[in-house]
Amino acid sequence: KPYRPQTNGKVERFNRTLAQEWAYAETYASDEARAATYDTWLHHYNHHRPHTGISGQTPSDRVHNLTGKNS
Repeated sequence: KPYRPQTNGKVERFNRTLAQEWAYAETYASDEARAATYDTWLHHYNHHRPHTGISGQTPSDRVHNLTGKNS
């Protein structure tokens, strides 16, 4: 069933984190102002924020060949 953590757990958790840590973490003057901060937040989420589900590592620590330079 859709919208159940048992079915879509990772997506549901990401959406919750997105709302708590980015979209509603502070007051923005406009939707454009909020959108302007998204790329910075996503970089922080993937490269600097430890994730408990992967033993405190960041997603970029877990992905090999992230830049696609090694084939």
